[in-house]
Amino acid sequence: MSTREHWDEVYRSRSPDSVSWYRPRLEQSLAWIDRCGLDPCAHVVDVGGGASTLVDDLLARGFQRISVADIAAEALAHTRARLGDAARSVQWVVGDATTALFDEDSVDLWHDRAVFHFLTEPALRDTYIEALRRSVRRGGFVIIATFGPSGPERCSGLPVTRYASSDIAAALGAGFELVEQADEEHTTPWGAAQSFAYALCRSSE
Repeated sequence: MSTREHWDEVYRSRSPDSVSWYRPRLEQSLAWIDRCGLDPCAHVVDVGGGASTLVDDLLARGFQRISVADIAAEALAHTRARLGDAARSVQWVVGDATTALFDEDSVDLWHDRAVFHFLTEPALRDTYIEALRRSVRRGGFVIIATFGPSGPERCSGLPVTRYASSDIAAALGAGFELVEQADEEHTTPWGAAQSFAYALCRSSE
């Protein structure tokens, strides 16, 4: 089964609010997005944001250029149905985050909660970072959240790589400054605790 088929099957067989990473609101991400002081016309992308509620809150904040990308068309379909007419205001991208999904220097804020930690192979991490670095403009922001050092070793049947916030920033390489870091104790829909690490970085190149 390919990666795309795996995730489509996840969202065909389970409701979005029953997966382990589901969170009604991404409070940490939203706090940082508010702090970045972006213009309403800024291009904000949510990578792997298929069934996330982040897009709902971005629309409520008045952002006019939102892109939601996910490898699973099934995940995006859930969110488009939830948003109804408001979905027309969003660019929906079915694609792999290790490929170039956005134009060069076109992204003001790149958000990824729980994609990066699935890239356990160095070659995949490298191509993801290459795509990110190509897309994010100079002075643009990056928010990445992964399982923390004490988080699960597997998720949805797949292995993951766990990170500390400083490790996330280091993985982006030269030209990205760690602005803030945070740890989160996420509670799954069935009440289990999961450690997440967050990094807010800014491009200086």
